[in-house]
Amino acid sequence: MKRRVVCFCVAAWAACCARAMAAEDVLVADFESDTYGNWQVVGEAFGPGPAEGTLPNQMVVSGYRGARLVNSYYQGDGTVGTLTSPVFTIERKCLNFLIGGGGYASTTCMNLLVDNAIRRTATGPNRQPGGSERLRWQHWDVADLVGKTARIQIVDQRTEGWGHINVDHIVQSDEPLVSERTMELHVEKRYLNLPVKNGAPKVWMRLRRGDEILREFEIELAQDEPDFWVTLDLRPFSDETLTLWADEAPKDTSGFDSIVQADALIGAEDLYRERFRPQFHFSSQRGWNNDPNGMVYYEGEYHLFYQHNPYGWNWGNMTWGHAVSRDLVHWTELGDAIHPDRLGTIFSGSAVVDEKNSTGFKSGDESPIVCVFTSAGGTNPWSQGAPFTQSIAYSNDRGRTWTVYDGNPVQAHVNGANRDPKAFWHEAAGQWVIVLYLDDHRMAFYTSKDLKSWEFQSELKCFHECPELFQLPVDGDETKAKWVLYGASGEYFVGEFDGKAYTPDTEAIRYNYGNCFYASQTFNNVPAEDGRRIQIAWGRVGRPDMPFNQQMDFPVELTLRSTDDGVRLFAKPVREIALLHENERAWKDVDVAPDANPLGDVHGVLLDIHAEFTPGDAAEVGLDIAGVAITYRTGDHTLACKDESAPLELVDGKVRLRVLVDRMSIEIFANDGRVYMPMGHVFEEDSKSIAVFAKGAPARLDALTIHELGSAW
Repeated sequence: MKRRVVCFCVAAWAACCARAMAAEDVLVADFESDTYGNWQVVGEAFGPGPAEGTLPNQMVVSGYRGARLVNSYYQGDGTVGTLTSPVFTIERKCLNFLIGGGGYASTTCMNLLVDNAIRRTATGPNRQPGGSERLRWQHWDVADLVGKTARIQIVDQRTEGWGHINVDHIVQSDEPLVSERTMELHVEKRYLNLPVKNGAPKVWMRLRRGDEILREFEIELAQDEPDFWVTLDLRPFSDETLTLWADEAPKDTSGFDSIVQADALIGAEDLYRERFRPQFHFSSQRGWNNDPNGMVYYEGEYHLFYQHNPYGWNWGNMTWGHAVSRDLVHWTELGDAIHPDRLGTIFSGSAVVDEKNSTGFKSGDESPIVCVFTSAGGTNPWSQGAPFTQSIAYSNDRGRTWTVYDGNPVQAHVNGANRDPKAFWHEAAGQWVIVLYLDDHRMAFYTSKDLKSWEFQSELKCFHECPELFQLPVDGDETKAKWVLYGASGEYFVGEFDGKAYTPDTEAIRYNYGNCFYASQTFNNVPAEDGRRIQIAWGRVGRPDMPFNQQMDFPVELTLRSTDDGVRLFAKPVREIALLHENERAWKDVDVAPDANPLGDVHGVLLDIHAEFTPGDAAEVGLDIAGVAITYRTGDHTLACKDESAPLELVDGKVRLRVLVDRMSIEIFANDGRVYMPMGHVFEEDSKSIAVFAKGAPARLDALTIHELGSAW
């Protein structure tokens, strides 16, 4: 035993000595200035100087060091050029660099020139639609060139897709900067806890069973005190021995070494009590969320899936998070349902209940829930070279466990970044309908008998991303039902659908007038006796000092109603909001003098407000919530909040407002939902002053009711 200890100490001492004797790194360029200095620039592709991250119309660029990098996406992929370094001497055995962008050896590349000849070359990883703008470490072994003078030339001569190159932090070292790390895990606990530090260098990690990849993700791994902890659910691998691998854990490896198994999330005692946590809008426990996905009702539960980054505050690692609710107000997270794999990360899609077992997936008493989603090829290293395709997964236990179909993808690549399939059962046609977004604002309509094979039926030039298609009665009359088709922004058509093709009756109609709405979806399979079409949208608002980012807008019920402008969508909060009503205060028939607040000192925290005004001769009337004014302007018949506005006519000389106020949003419904204006706004204080106002002349506050709300958590 003593001999083993001595040998270990000698080996460790020798390793330390070797590291101490290694020559210091030699920086060639870090591109942290606003110009390229004495580098030679030819053409337009590299712009006037190093870019401050992502350029206009580019996917998010990540993985670079510091504030700037070489990014030849200047003015898009159509520009070309070269960027050549001054002469330097090769002094170390390795030349390390971060590189991303296009993967074309002669046209999107970086070359090492010695005696004016190319001696080494490297490219980014991307050739297919989709892909990732993340820079990753590469290196050249230049031991045979030590002592020679050289130049580096960065090349962009491609004008088509992925016609650009990203480079940063070129440094000479005696060894590659990439430093793989592994950790053997015998799974004994429920979770693997990982520390996150916003802004830390990103590390690619994989959980493996032998050579089989089980999970793959990118994480800003904390090297000191973490901002927060995230978890990887180990329950599917109970009692197995697995390997956790990191591709480039930094030299200070404390972050990797602090990863630990536990039966709970570290920091779980503060869940939903965080300073800015929305209290009745859904937000994920940890990490980023965006588009609602797979919204479906089954056996008393509303299932909400969503685009989720389980491992960080920013967008990335797209996974389907999963939560359920029995009342659309109180949500329980069930953990992530569908994970990135060899076909890509998991982009948006929908879910259905396969009551007729058309898929053949049923294995017990429950009807299968089937999720239809985009496999976003090329958006993770595991899927490099794969295109965007469509896939399915299913559950036979009410969504508690999920099986990814081994025949995926069920639809091959159509074009570009085709994505976001919306599936539903069309009773008259006796088959599934799937609406798929294609490039260039086009929606394609497919039919399927089994969700495994799709037949193209038609195509319509209309909206961007995230299609939704459903039927609603007009004014409650089922004999006058119309089909609504919309895209991610909420713009919609009213028209006809015969199971194969959609025919609009209208031009595109604006639906959402706020700054906090995108990629909405409605629930499939809501029981006929309920009869509601219930929608949830992504509410785009967040703060970087929280361990979660973004929220969902509150669920709304959609109806089609006749107006002077034609048939229009109306939205109102679902009735279940009343489950949170607590204290109520009410006023009636109150005169509102100009620049006066007849309410006095009224405050609240979480609020559901109903207000009805008769403006009369006033130029403006409205509500003020902690300094955020909701204003109706009589001169131009406009409702305004912050920088957003919407046309709104008085009804019988009155304007009615319904306002939901949470910690990071104000959702406004005017004239019974004729205008829907969800607004992101972060309130610095919990207690909010509440005032009514009139300007220009007195107005009448016919009625005001303020309900304080309890927390849904």
